Amino acid sequence: MDETKAVAQLKTGDITGLRTLVERYQVEAVQAACLITGDRAEAEDIVQTAFLRTFEKIARFDEARPFRPWFLRMVVNDAIKATTRQRRQISLEDGEDADYWAVLKRLDMTTREPEDFVQRKELLEEMQGALDRLSPAQRAAVVLHYFLDLSTAEAANQLNCAPGTLRWHLSVARERLRALLTAFK
Repeated sequence: MDETKAVAQLKTGDITGLRTLVERYQVEAVQAACLITGDRAEAEDIVQTAFLRTFEKIARFDEARPFRPWFLRMVVNDAIKATTRQRRQISLEDGEDADYWAVLKRLDMTTREPEDFVQRKELLEEMQGALDRLSPAQRAAVVLHYFLDLSTAEAANQLNCAPGTLRWHLSVARERLRALLTAFK
């Protein structure tokens, strides 16, 4: 079933259309939310809740527009809110490691030399730490633009900001990442 039929089915109140949308967008949505929150379990919860809200709010969805941006906007906004809430709370657990490995598998980890693998693993860990130090808005901008490959205008629309504001978030994030990752070189 294609996306249009799945949305039409949902609009009639038939939840079976949701299966197609889950199969198509769940992995990408969890990866994006995980990159923003730094917590895979939280990212999965956010995406699950977003799919439930999709079923509840599908009547408001304009079928003339694509589903992906509408859905990912919900996920990214919820991930930003969760990260902001999370920063206000003090964790009682020590050594809590964010589960970025599943998300960062997009980087080619297949290598013939063990030294190369170790270097790549160290780089991924350093990138994880650097991403954690960005603000939620900066992290969301990086995820939308570089991970989800949205244009500046599309990413700005997703974050409800002007394209200039998004470019500023990206610029500050790149500068911050550059400074954080310089020590790794």
